[in-house]
Amino acid sequence: IDFEVIDARDRKWQCATIQLDYQLPERFDLTYVGSDNTLHRPVVIHRAIFGSLERFMAILVEHYAGDFPVWMAPEQVRVLTVSEKSVPYGQEVVAALEAAGVRVHFDDRDHRAGAKIREAHNAKTPYMAVIGERDAENRTVAVKSRADGDLGDVSLDAFVERVRGELGAPF
Repeated sequence: IDFEVIDARDRKWQCATIQLDYQLPERFDLTYVGSDNTLHRPVVIHRAIFGSLERFMAILVEHYAGDFPVWMAPEQVRVLTVSEKSVPYGQEVVAALEAAGVRVHFDDRDHRAGAKIREAHNAKTPYMAVIGERDAENRTVAVKSRADGDLGDVSLDAFVERVRGELGAPF
């Protein structure tokens, strides 16, 4: 019995399998003593729920083209600072997200904000929280969502709650 899954490109992948194997017991000369006190050849039942973990992960990557939903993304939020002055508040934002169970990366490099945003976009990071001096003063973050585009300035608490809401059970 083979179970196939279909990915986003309509390709079939054998994922799980349950097999009756008559060859391996023969090859390994496996026997057991039956209720009639004679030797019998067993039948081996193989099962692989995901085929292999590697195959299952490859199917997921192919299906989503690396553009994972927030709950599955290895990096869920990238916090980007605009200048050195916004680094302390950026650290607070990172701490608040981590406390909420969010996988976050802090990019406080001395690079242009546009370059940092482009890198995060190319990495398919679901959310970018851009932190400038005004955000530090107002306790907000300028949010860019991979799915919904520019969400504008959002309070830190509202942003943390939005991301936490997407981390619930995926089913």
